Amino acid sequence: MQSATESEQALAEACVNTLYQRDVASQDLGMKLVTVAPGQVVMEMKITEKMLNGHKICHGGFIFALADSTFAFASNSENFSAVATDCMIDYVKPGKLNDLLTARAKQIDQGKRVGYYDVSITNQEGVKVAHFRGKSYRLGGAILDEDGESK
Repeated sequence: MQSATESEQALAEACVNTLYQRDVASQDLGMKLVTVAPGQVVMEMKITEKMLNGHKICHGGFIFALADSTFAFASNSENFSAVATDCMIDYVKPGKLNDLLTARAKQIDQGKRVGYYDVSITNQEGVKVAHFRGKSYRLGGAILDEDGESK
């Protein structure tokens, strides 16, 4: 992937930060933005006791939510409003109480409307917890107007 220009990087950061500020669900689950670049986002989330299932491991829905949010921010980072049309996840290892999960989303392919993103979720030791693939659809609108203001 080519390096982003300063203006592309600034636009990606502005788009993602705008959407993150509106995203009460991601914030409420303790998800934090780590890095942003055009088509790429890294987020973290700590597994809390309220996220554990009956096996005392992280409920898959919380891992999916982290991957989905990271994918959503990455697919909207180029100032094209996009939504998910298809997602799948493979769970590799369980997440455990107090694990710090890191989700890394990367654009694999982007056409005029449809994009594909891979998200790798690892724990604090770098052990892969899950792999997620998302398909996005660009709706035709923008996140920010020409002046960089939120729409």
